[in-house]
Amino acid sequence: MYIKTVLVSFLVASASAFAPSSTITNSNIASSPSATKLHLAVGETAPDFSLVDQNGKTVKRSSIKKPLIVYFYPADSTPGCTVQATEFNKQVNDIRKNYGADLVGISGQGVESKQAFAKELGLTFSILADEGDKVRSAFSVPKAAFGFLPGRVTYVLDKNGVCVSVYDNLADAKSHVQAATSALDQLKGSASSSNSNPFAAFLKK
Repeated sequence: MYIKTVLVSFLVASASAFAPSSTITNSNIASSPSATKLHLAVGETAPDFSLVDQNGKTVKRSSIKKPLIVYFYPADSTPGCTVQATEFNKQVNDIRKNYGADLVGISGQGVESKQAFAKELGLTFSILADEGDKVRSAFSVPKAAFGFLPGRVTYVLDKNGVCVSVYDNLADAKSHVQAATSALDQLKGSASSSNSNPFAAFLKK
């Protein structure tokens, strides 16, 4: 596992120079499903999953009745993934308090790797062990670096599990945080507008 992690770290660093520009797909909240090259389309319900986190807790997507950031990353303890997890950790309290949302990270390493990575960074959100990459495959997360690496993609789901935003950027790990919170801003604004309009439910019909 250590050799695999080191190899992924080397490949991520090498591929960053050749990574394509970022891709972001946003729903404008009220839109019909639109196909994207990221496979899980905005407007589609995300696949359900049940995975174990660094604390031995089983996290089931369909049991989370609030907006959820689901970010897939290449590997624990690699430079870019460390930056990404650290930045999300800085914002997780704001994500929970101001948006009523939550956050999970997912990669293919096992629970022991997750425990070490979370302890190293003092993470206060769940990072989930997707051994065998079954959930990554269910989301059809595209590979990066010409197919050599697991992709770094962030999905934002609404409280019903419907995808409202997709952000794909291997090289700039830190930018995923801003992309996710921007989508939550939009989602929050849409909810506020609907709540302030007593006829909103009728207009959608």
